[in-house]
Amino acid sequence: MKLLSEGRACLVAIATSALTLSGVFIFAQLMQHLAPRAPELALPVADTATVTQGRHLFLMNCAHCHGNDARGDEGPDLHDLNKSNARIHDVITAGIKGEMPSFAKKLNDADVKALTDYLRTLRS
Repeated sequence: MKLLSEGRACLVAIATSALTLSGVFIFAQLMQHLAPRAPELALPVADTATVTQGRHLFLMNCAHCHGNDARGDEGPDLHDLNKSNARIHDVITAGIKGEMPSFAKKLNDADVKALTDYLRTLRS
Protein backbone atom coordinates (compact mmCIF):
# COMPACT_ATOMS: atom_id res chain seq x y z
CA MET A 1 0.00 0.00 0.00
CA LYS A 2 2.87 2.35 0.84
CA LEU A 3 4.42 1.72 -2.60
CA LEU A 4 1.14 2.70 -4.30
CA SER A 5 0.99 5.99 -2.36
CA GLU A 6 4.59 6.81 -3.23
CA GLY A 7 3.87 6.07 -6.90
CA ARG A 8 0.89 8.47 -6.89
CA ALA A 9 2.95 11.14 -5.15
CA CYS A 10 5.66 10.75 -7.78
CA LEU A 11 3.12 11.08 -10.62
CA VAL A 12 1.61 14.18 -9.02
CA ALA A 13 5.07 15.71 -8.66
CA ILE A 14 5.89 14.98 -12.32
CA ALA A 15 2.58 16.42 -13.52
CA THR A 16 3.03 19.54 -11.39
CA SER A 17 6.56 20.04 -12.71
CA ALA A 18 5.41 19.62 -16.31
CA LEU A 19 2.62 22.16 -15.86
CA THR A 20 4.95 24.65 -14.20
CA LEU A 21 7.56 24.26 -16.92
CA SER A 22 4.92 24.68 -19.64
CA GLY A 23 3.72 27.85 -17.94
CA VAL A 24 7.26 29.24 -17.87
CA PHE A 25 7.73 28.59 -21.61
CA ILE A 26 4.37 30.17 -22.46
CA PHE A 27 5.22 33.21 -20.34
CA ALA A 28 8.64 33.51 -22.02
CA GLN A 29 7.04 33.39 -25.48
CA LEU A 30 4.52 36.05 -24.49
CA MET A 31 7.25 38.32 -23.12
CA GLN A 32 9.32 37.87 -26.27
CA HIS A 33 6.41 39.04 -28.43
CA LEU A 34 5.62 41.97 -26.17
CA ALA A 35 9.22 43.17 -25.74
CA PRO A 36 9.95 46.50 -27.44
CA ARG A 37 12.33 46.49 -30.37
CA ALA A 38 15.73 48.09 -30.09
CA PRO A 39 15.52 51.86 -30.69
CA GLU A 40 18.05 51.82 -33.53
CA LEU A 41 15.70 49.61 -35.57
CA ALA A 42 12.99 52.24 -35.53
CA LEU A 43 14.91 54.53 -37.87
CA PRO A 44 13.11 57.12 -40.00
CA VAL A 45 12.46 56.09 -43.57
CA ALA A 46 14.59 57.92 -46.11
CA ASP A 47 13.10 59.80 -49.03
CA THR A 48 12.01 57.82 -52.07
CA ALA A 49 14.79 59.14 -54.32
CA THR A 50 17.49 58.01 -51.90
CA VAL A 51 15.92 54.56 -51.51
CA THR A 52 15.60 54.26 -55.30
CA GLN A 53 19.26 55.21 -55.70
CA GLY A 54 20.14 52.67 -52.97
CA ARG A 55 18.24 49.92 -54.77
CA HIS A 56 20.07 50.74 -58.01
CA LEU A 57 23.41 50.61 -56.18
CA PHE A 58 22.39 47.32 -54.57
CA LEU A 59 21.52 45.75 -57.92
CA MET A 60 24.80 46.94 -59.47
CA ASN A 61 27.11 46.00 -56.58
CA CYS A 62 25.49 43.54 -54.18
CA ALA A 63 22.85 41.47 -55.95
CA HIS A 64 25.33 39.05 -57.50
CA CYS A 65 26.05 37.69 -53.99
CA HIS A 66 22.95 38.62 -51.98
CA GLY A 67 20.40 37.96 -54.78
CA ASN A 68 18.19 40.47 -56.60
CA ASP A 69 15.67 40.24 -53.77
CA ALA A 70 18.41 40.46 -51.07
CA ARG A 71 17.26 37.13 -49.63
CA GLY A 72 20.75 35.72 -49.90
CA ASP A 73 22.63 33.51 -52.28
CA GLU A 74 26.38 33.40 -51.68
CA GLY A 75 25.95 36.25 -49.19
CA PRO A 76 23.43 36.34 -46.32
CA ASP A 77 19.81 37.50 -46.36
CA LEU A 78 19.72 41.26 -45.76
CA HIS A 79 16.10 41.57 -44.67
CA ASP A 80 15.36 42.81 -41.12
CA LEU A 81 18.97 43.81 -40.40
CA ASN A 82 19.56 44.44 -36.71
CA LYS A 83 22.90 46.18 -37.15
CA SER A 84 23.48 49.89 -36.63
CA ASN A 85 23.94 52.18 -39.64
CA ALA A 86 27.55 52.66 -38.56
CA ARG A 87 28.14 48.88 -38.59
CA ILE A 88 26.50 48.53 -42.01
CA HIS A 89 28.71 51.37 -43.30
CA ASP A 90 31.81 49.68 -41.91
CA VAL A 91 30.97 46.33 -43.49
CA ILE A 92 30.27 47.88 -46.89
CA THR A 93 33.41 50.02 -46.92
CA ALA A 94 35.85 47.61 -45.24
CA GLY A 95 34.32 44.31 -46.33
CA ILE A 96 34.65 41.08 -44.37
CA LYS A 97 37.94 39.25 -44.77
CA GLY A 98 37.48 36.11 -46.84
CA GLU A 99 33.74 36.70 -47.25
CA MET A 100 32.97 40.11 -48.75
CA PRO A 101 35.14 42.58 -50.67
CA SER A 102 35.60 46.20 -49.65
CA PHE A 103 33.59 48.75 -51.60
CA ALA A 104 35.47 51.79 -50.21
CA LYS A 105 37.07 52.59 -53.57
CA LYS A 106 33.85 52.11 -55.52
CA LEU A 107 31.20 53.73 -53.27
CA ASN A 108 31.40 57.13 -51.58
CA ASP A 109 29.70 57.98 -48.27
CA ALA A 110 26.54 59.24 -50.00
CA ASP A 111 26.32 55.95 -51.94
CA VAL A 112 26.76 53.91 -48.75
CA LYS A 113 24.07 55.98 -47.02
CA ALA A 114 21.66 55.44 -49.93
CA LEU A 115 22.44 51.73 -49.90
CA THR A 116 21.87 51.59 -46.13
CA ASP A 117 18.57 53.46 -46.50
CA TYR A 118 17.48 50.90 -49.09
CA LEU A 119 18.48 47.99 -46.84
CA ARG A 120 16.37 49.50 -44.03
CA THR A 121 13.28 49.14 -46.23
CA LEU A 122 13.72 45.36 -46.58
CA ARG A 123 11.31 43.48 -44.31
CA SER A 124 10.47 39.77 -44.21
